[in-house]
Amino acid sequence: MTQSQANPDNLAELPAALAEPVLKVRRGWTAAVILVNVGINAAFFGPIQVLLGTQAASFDEHQKEAILALVTGAGAMVSVVANPLFGTFSDRTTSRFGRRVPWVFIGALIGTIALLSLTVAPSVAAMTLLWCLVQLGCNGALAAITAAIPDRVPVVQRGLIGGLVSMGTVVGILVGAGIGAIAGANFALGYLICAVALLLGVLLYVLRGPDHRLLKQDQPAFSWRGFLAGFWINPVKYPDFGWAWLTRFLVQLGSHICTLYLLFFLKDEVRYPDPAFGVLILTGIYAVLTIVTAAIGGIWSDRVKRRKPFVIASSVIIAAASLILALAPTWTGALLGAAVLGIGYGAYLAVDLALLTQVLPAALSRGKDLGVINIASSLPQVLAPLIAFPFVAFLGGYLALYLAAGVIGLLGAVFVVKIKSVQ
Repeated sequence: MTQSQANPDNLAELPAALAEPVLKVRRGWTAAVILVNVGINAAFFGPIQVLLGTQAASFDEHQKEAILALVTGAGAMVSVVANPLFGTFSDRTTSRFGRRVPWVFIGALIGTIALLSLTVAPSVAAMTLLWCLVQLGCNGALAAITAAIPDRVPVVQRGLIGGLVSMGTVVGILVGAGIGAIAGANFALGYLICAVALLLGVLLYVLRGPDHRLLKQDQPAFSWRGFLAGFWINPVKYPDFGWAWLTRFLVQLGSHICTLYLLFFLKDEVRYPDPAFGVLILTGIYAVLTIVTAAIGGIWSDRVKRRKPFVIASSVIIAAASLILALAPTWTGALLGAAVLGIGYGAYLAVDLALLTQVLPAALSRGKDLGVINIASSLPQVLAPLIAFPFVAFLGGYLALYLAAGVIGLLGAVFVVKIKSVQ
């Protein structure tokens, strides 16, 4: 029995917004959630993979790595706060449109406006501020849509739905890389297309109508002390939650270190003639294999009712991809590394979300708790530039960088074993 299932506030007499779901979700709802993830990740990764780097180089070619580290690091710091904050807001929302829909829309609107403003950012400072707003809005929408899954999807279906949603994430990454390749040096055009992709992605979910509504009499009493204290989930009291958080953090940190400087890696180390198009090719290979292994892994995981073996295997494979990039800094090595990374990351994504939703402490705070979990994805975005830049500039270059990424990711396989309530 999982912590979430065992918790008394998941009893059947609770209102639909708080009860453990038992009815399987339909294809239309699943498709809408997938599209939201496509839009959000296109808005994230189009800039991260290509557009921000191109814009950084337009300000100062010789300091482009430092500028990119500053911008992405500042944005990621905002995302660390935005995820649990917006998750908490959505947990308490009593709108007639439900708890999650309003925040998906508000977050997407903030992100869209900030992306459009990035097209005319006059300085590095303005670029940094606007990217922080993109992270604020997109992470707000992401927190709400992620919380909708344990709200609506029963445990027996979460591997499948988690795999499909993860496929949407990967498609969004691929769309982002495609936008970067299409835009080329015209980063303003790229930001415009990203903004359109974000709005189109949330449209179906917002227009489908309300999700489960939380009535005011079911809303917990509010206090600032309780609100702030809620962002700390005691890993001693909820050890499986703590180990799951640490596992995601390590795997995501290793992955972000691998991909942060991919554009510059292709340009300066591999000497690929069209690095933006190279990013698209590598992302395409990575995306196709991620989608395949995420679909297979999610269904397989539901059937065997096991999650941990998939996380262990995927962590090892992701570490192998980092090793390939470190030892073979060639176009062939990059192609092979992207393929191996896709296989490993797809297997990881297939079960990661399902595993995490099974260790949540309480149904009443799913949005906040998943927001805290999502810090494990956001915080690596803060730390990856701080770790990567010194390696590239002073500590051995890309060889040392990718070796470090492999070691960090491999630790995820070690700590997932500590989770006891999920097999």
